[in-house]
Amino acid sequence: MKQIVTSLLFMLACAGIDCFACTNLLVGKKASADGSVFITYNMDAYGMCAKLLVTPGALHQKGEMAKVYNYDDHILMGEIPQVERTNHVVGFINEHQLVITETTFVGREGQENPDGLIHYTALMQLALERARTAREAIDVMASLVADYGYASSGETFSIADKDEMWIMELIGKGSDEKGAVWAAVRIPDDCICAHANQSRIHHIDFKDKKNYKWSKDVVSYARKKGFFSGKDADFDFSKAYSPTNFHMQRACEARVWSIFNKFSDDFAKYIPTVDGWHLDNYEEMPLYIKPNSKISREQAMDVMRDHYEGTPFDMTVDISGGPWNSPYRPRPQEYQIDGKTYFHERPIASQQSACVMLAQIRPWMPDALGGMLWFGNDDANMIAYTPLYCCITRAPQCYNDPAASDVDFSWDSAFWVCNWVSNMVYPRYSIFYPELKALREKLQGTYAQQAQALEEELQQQIAQNGADDATKERITRFAESCASDMLCHWKELGIKMVVMYNDMALKPQKDGEFERTEHGRGVSPLRNGYSDMYRRAISTVTGDRYLEK
Repeated sequence: MKQIVTSLLFMLACAGIDCFACTNLLVGKKASADGSVFITYNMDAYGMCAKLLVTPGALHQKGEMAKVYNYDDHILMGEIPQVERTNHVVGFINEHQLVITETTFVGREGQENPDGLIHYTALMQLALERARTAREAIDVMASLVADYGYASSGETFSIADKDEMWIMELIGKGSDEKGAVWAAVRIPDDCICAHANQSRIHHIDFKDKKNYKWSKDVVSYARKKGFFSGKDADFDFSKAYSPTNFHMQRACEARVWSIFNKFSDDFAKYIPTVDGWHLDNYEEMPLYIKPNSKISREQAMDVMRDHYEGTPFDMTVDISGGPWNSPYRPRPQEYQIDGKTYFHERPIASQQSACVMLAQIRPWMPDALGGMLWFGNDDANMIAYTPLYCCITRAPQCYNDPAASDVDFSWDSAFWVCNWVSNMVYPRYSIFYPELKALREKLQGTYAQQAQALEEELQQQIAQNGADDATKERITRFAESCASDMLCHWKELGIKMVVMYNDMALKPQKDGEFERTEHGRGVSPLRNGYSDMYRRAISTVTGDRYLEK
């Protein structure tokens, strides 16, 4: 029972602090460069100190109960009967290479059930513990909310296994009914899909039960509530349960557009769809697309680092990015000036990310090595992903530091060390980011090479004899080594940045080292000041106040 409780603490923080800001990319095995399935996920919530925990698989006695919590309020809601055997779970992947991630959409007002038992984070964990395949996970999730009630707002789930990749959307029935309405669509193996806090399932082919699944009342409930009238064939899940508005198009669907735009030759035509200014007349984006080329793991990682660079929504090209073209903006996202409402763009990469991951599923490999998470704490653009296999028996300490919390800094915590560095980079982006990016790419390349060498050495052994305790320990120690190495390099990077831009003057470097005089002292720092764009903005706002006479 203790394992069940602690395993959910990783997700507990996510639900407690307004987590309506995540993004997922799904890449089918025939759409990836190496035959893997990729699922990316950034968990966004201000103030959340995310920790990655490992839930050991276990056998349970008949009559044993699993505790279920309301993670928003951190209170025990009740218990449900435990199953005979639960799977080993590492974050969002289990021992069978089943992955489940999510993004939240609000949906229509009043659809949350205050008496529901199952919160979406508990729903994901329970499905990972109880299911071996994506279809099983969908059935487990549907039955849990039907039996015990759903306690959250709208949710989009990415669900993938070694054979299939699905997107599932689910929303409660409010206080009048216990369960939820839902729909699920299988994504073709040669396609990619994405979602970002907005319902994306529109059409349901009720004749195709192989590639679509749905709750039996998905249409009838919408009719009863007045959300839809018409023929079943014309039913639109998204429009019925989560009608759009400016914010949902510009801040949510635009992130999906940015992903698709990277891997398609004709997505410029959807700019009016996502700019939010054409709500009365726009063409809906497809749920999934076939990419114009196969997608590598590195490309999938880089998707999560996007700030609309090179698009009409680019955040680095105007004065709102400050003196050094930062693509990061303080919140709130919307603000008022003289009675008018303005907004900041909401990109995929955001300072509010508590952690990010890329799940990699490899059907041709034994499960112990085939399923893995590439994980990092903080904003994807500001971290180096490190590898964690689905068979590891414990999380690296820096990803689960007991001394760290949202208000307790620790030098042993990846969350806090990475945030320390990031918060130096954000306001001085064009100065510091090249340093960070170079180290990030170097480390990720090193870890990828080391992981490949480990897999080549162990794959045949595990395929023949399975992963025994000694092998799992070795794989666990490898994950710990990579994470520890990253933490060490990130501390050194932070120290270098303090020296590099002390007193707002830049110390020159050559070949990655600070330049010195013949006597060993640092050469005179560069005092470049603001960019011309920012100086012009200052002169515009202040007029003649600083004009030399």
